[in-house]
Amino acid sequence: MLSANSIKYLHDRCTKHWHEEPDTTPYALSDWEKLISQHHYANCDLWHLEDKAREAGASDAQIADTKRGIDKTNQVRNDLVEKLDEALLAYLEPYNLPNSLEKQHSETPGMIIDRLSILELKIYHTREEMRRTDAPAGHSERNRHRLDVLEMQHADLRQCLDDLWAEVMAGTRYFKVYRQLKMYNDPALNPAIYRRQEK
Repeated sequence: MLSANSIKYLHDRCTKHWHEEPDTTPYALSDWEKLISQHHYANCDLWHLEDKAREAGASDAQIADTKRGIDKTNQVRNDLVEKLDEALLAYLEPYNLPNSLEKQHSETPGMIIDRLSILELKIYHTREEMRRTDAPAGHSERNRHRLDVLEMQHADLRQCLDDLWAEVMAGTRYFKVYRQLKMYNDPALNPAIYRRQEK
Protein backbone atom coordinates (compact mmCIF):
# COMPACT_ATOMS: atom_id res chain seq x y z
CA MET A 1 0.00 0.00 0.00
CA LEU A 2 2.78 2.40 0.93
CA SER A 3 5.53 3.23 -1.56
CA ALA A 4 7.65 6.36 -1.24
CA ASN A 5 8.35 6.52 -4.98
CA SER A 6 4.61 6.28 -5.76
CA ILE A 7 3.98 9.13 -3.34
CA LYS A 8 6.74 11.18 -5.01
CA TYR A 9 5.13 10.59 -8.40
CA LEU A 10 1.70 11.63 -7.11
CA HIS A 11 3.09 14.70 -5.33
CA ASP A 12 4.84 15.74 -8.53
CA ARG A 13 1.67 15.38 -10.60
CA CYS A 14 -0.44 17.22 -8.03
CA THR A 15 2.08 20.07 -7.75
CA LYS A 16 2.06 20.62 -11.50
CA HIS A 17 -1.73 20.35 -11.53
CA TRP A 18 -2.14 22.96 -8.75
CA HIS A 19 0.17 25.44 -10.51
CA GLU A 20 -0.44 24.77 -14.20
CA GLU A 21 -3.89 23.18 -14.65
CA PRO A 22 -6.04 24.36 -11.72
CA ASP A 23 -9.31 24.12 -13.64
CA THR A 24 -8.92 20.45 -14.57
CA THR A 25 -9.81 17.36 -12.54
CA PRO A 26 -7.20 16.60 -9.85
CA TYR A 27 -5.13 13.46 -10.12
CA ALA A 28 -6.27 10.64 -7.83
CA LEU A 29 -7.32 7.06 -8.39
CA SER A 30 -7.67 5.07 -5.16
CA ASP A 31 -9.00 6.33 -1.84
CA TRP A 32 -5.40 6.32 -0.57
CA GLU A 33 -4.24 8.47 -3.48
CA LYS A 34 -7.16 10.84 -2.93
CA LEU A 35 -6.09 11.28 0.68
CA ILE A 36 -2.48 11.95 -0.30
CA SER A 37 -3.66 14.42 -2.96
CA GLN A 38 -5.96 16.28 -0.56
CA HIS A 39 -3.13 16.60 1.93
CA HIS A 40 -0.67 17.82 -0.72
CA TYR A 41 -3.16 20.35 -2.09
CA ALA A 42 -3.56 21.70 1.47
CA ASN A 43 0.21 22.19 1.60
CA CYS A 44 0.08 23.92 -1.81
CA ASP A 45 -2.60 26.28 -0.51
CA LEU A 46 -0.64 26.89 2.68
CA TRP A 47 2.58 27.63 0.79
CA HIS A 48 0.92 30.34 -1.29
CA LEU A 49 -1.00 31.82 1.61
CA GLU A 50 2.34 32.21 3.41
CA ASP A 51 3.65 34.04 0.31
CA LYS A 52 0.55 36.24 0.24
CA ALA A 53 1.07 37.25 3.87
CA ARG A 54 4.50 38.60 2.92
CA GLU A 55 3.41 40.62 -0.12
CA ALA A 56 4.89 44.10 -0.12
CA GLY A 57 2.23 46.74 0.38
CA ALA A 58 -0.36 44.42 1.92
CA SER A 59 -2.61 46.23 4.36
CA ASP A 60 -2.95 45.19 8.00
CA ALA A 61 -6.47 43.94 7.23
CA GLN A 62 -5.22 41.84 4.30
CA ILE A 63 -2.44 40.34 6.42
CA ALA A 64 -4.88 39.53 9.24
CA ASP A 65 -7.30 37.92 6.79
CA THR A 66 -4.49 35.88 5.23
CA LYS A 67 -3.28 34.80 8.66
CA ARG A 68 -6.75 33.44 9.43
CA GLY A 69 -6.62 31.56 6.13
CA ILE A 70 -3.24 30.12 7.10
CA ASP A 71 -4.59 28.93 10.45
CA LYS A 72 -7.62 27.30 8.81
CA THR A 73 -5.58 25.60 6.09
CA ASN A 74 -2.93 24.43 8.56
CA GLN A 75 -5.69 22.79 10.60
CA VAL A 76 -6.89 20.97 7.46
CA ARG A 77 -3.32 19.86 6.76
CA ASN A 78 -2.80 18.50 10.28
CA ASP A 79 -6.16 16.72 10.24
CA LEU A 80 -5.21 15.05 6.96
CA VAL A 81 -1.87 13.85 8.39
CA GLU A 82 -3.87 12.04 11.07
CA LYS A 83 -6.22 10.61 8.42
CA LEU A 84 -3.22 9.27 6.47
CA ASP A 85 -2.06 7.39 9.56
CA GLU A 86 -5.60 6.19 10.33
CA ALA A 87 -5.90 4.80 6.79
CA LEU A 88 -2.59 2.95 7.13
CA LEU A 89 -3.58 1.49 10.49
CA ALA A 90 -6.91 0.33 9.03
CA TYR A 91 -4.98 -1.39 6.23
CA LEU A 92 -2.70 -3.12 8.76
CA GLU A 93 -5.45 -4.27 11.12
CA PRO A 94 -6.38 -7.51 9.27
CA TYR A 95 -2.71 -8.55 9.50
CA ASN A 96 -2.67 -7.93 13.28
CA LEU A 97 -0.19 -5.15 12.70
CA PRO A 98 1.47 -3.02 13.80
CA ASN A 99 3.05 -5.04 16.59
CA SER A 100 2.76 -2.84 19.66
CA LEU A 101 5.17 -5.11 21.57
CA GLU A 102 8.00 -3.77 19.44
CA LYS A 103 9.64 -0.33 19.58
CA GLN A 104 7.48 2.62 18.64
CA HIS A 105 8.66 4.94 15.89
CA SER A 106 8.41 8.55 17.05
CA GLU A 107 7.54 9.90 13.60
CA THR A 108 4.50 8.41 11.90
CA PRO A 109 4.28 7.64 8.17
CA GLY A 110 1.79 10.51 7.83
CA MET A 111 4.32 12.93 9.32
CA ILE A 112 6.99 11.73 6.90
CA ILE A 113 4.58 12.11 3.98
CA ASP A 114 3.91 15.67 5.16
CA ARG A 115 7.65 16.42 5.10
CA LEU A 116 7.94 14.88 1.62
CA SER A 117 5.05 17.07 0.46
CA ILE A 118 6.77 20.24 1.66
CA LEU A 119 10.09 19.16 0.14
CA GLU A 120 8.31 18.59 -3.18
CA LEU A 121 7.05 22.18 -3.10
CA LYS A 122 10.52 23.49 -2.27
CA ILE A 123 11.93 21.55 -5.22
CA TYR A 124 9.24 22.86 -7.59
CA HIS A 125 9.75 26.49 -6.59
CA THR A 126 13.54 26.20 -6.57
CA ARG A 127 13.36 25.00 -10.17
CA GLU A 128 11.18 28.02 -10.93
CA GLU A 129 13.84 30.30 -9.48
CA MET A 130 16.53 28.63 -11.59
CA ARG A 131 14.57 29.54 -14.73
CA ARG A 132 14.01 33.21 -13.85
CA THR A 133 15.23 35.51 -16.59
CA ASP A 134 15.03 38.69 -14.48
CA ALA A 135 17.12 37.36 -11.58
CA PRO A 136 20.50 38.86 -10.61
CA ALA A 137 23.77 37.22 -11.58
CA GLY A 138 24.48 33.99 -9.72
CA HIS A 139 20.84 33.44 -8.78
CA SER A 140 20.36 30.41 -11.00
CA GLU A 141 23.59 28.76 -9.82
CA ARG A 142 22.75 29.37 -6.17
CA ASN A 143 19.41 27.68 -6.68
CA ARG A 144 21.02 24.81 -8.56
CA HIS A 145 23.04 24.06 -5.42
CA ARG A 146 19.89 24.36 -3.29
CA LEU A 147 18.11 21.94 -5.62
CA ASP A 148 20.90 19.36 -5.22
CA VAL A 149 20.51 19.50 -1.44
CA LEU A 150 16.70 19.34 -1.58
CA GLU A 151 16.70 16.36 -3.93
CA MET A 152 19.21 14.54 -1.72
CA GLN A 153 17.05 15.20 1.34
CA HIS A 154 13.95 14.02 -0.54
CA ALA A 155 15.69 10.78 -1.53
CA ASP A 156 16.91 10.21 2.04
CA LEU A 157 13.43 10.77 3.45
CA ARG A 158 11.82 8.46 0.88
CA GLN A 159 14.24 5.74 1.96
CA CYS A 160 13.37 6.36 5.60
CA LEU A 161 9.66 6.01 4.82
CA ASP A 162 10.17 2.76 2.90
CA ASP A 163 12.39 1.39 5.69
CA LEU A 164 9.80 2.26 8.34
CA TRP A 165 6.99 0.62 6.38
CA ALA A 166 9.09 -2.52 5.80
CA GLU A 167 9.74 -2.77 9.54
CA VAL A 168 6.06 -2.24 10.35
CA MET A 169 5.05 -4.94 7.87
CA ALA A 170 7.68 -7.28 9.36
CA GLY A 171 6.27 -6.65 12.83
CA THR A 172 9.50 -5.16 14.17
CA ARG A 173 8.33 -1.55 14.55
CA TYR A 174 5.03 0.11 15.30
CA PHE A 175 3.41 3.53 15.16
CA LYS A 176 0.14 5.01 16.31
CA VAL A 177 -1.79 8.11 15.31
CA TYR A 178 -0.09 11.12 16.82
CA ARG A 179 -2.90 13.50 17.71
CA GLN A 180 -1.93 17.14 17.12
CA LEU A 181 -4.67 18.51 19.42
CA LYS A 182 -4.15 22.03 18.11
CA MET A 183 -5.58 24.72 20.38
CA TYR A 184 -5.28 27.93 18.36
CA ASN A 185 -8.41 27.36 16.23
CA ASP A 186 -10.59 26.07 19.06
CA PRO A 187 -12.76 28.85 20.59
CA ALA A 188 -13.11 26.79 23.77
CA LEU A 189 -9.33 26.42 24.26
CA ASN A 190 -7.71 29.59 22.92
CA PRO A 191 -7.95 32.42 25.49
CA ALA A 192 -7.41 35.03 22.77
CA ILE A 193 -10.77 33.90 21.35
CA TYR A 194 -12.89 32.98 24.36
CA ARG A 195 -11.90 35.99 26.46
CA ARG A 196 -12.95 38.30 23.65
CA GLN A 197 -16.27 36.45 23.36
CA GLU A 198 -16.90 36.91 27.08
CA LYS A 199 -16.66 40.71 26.81
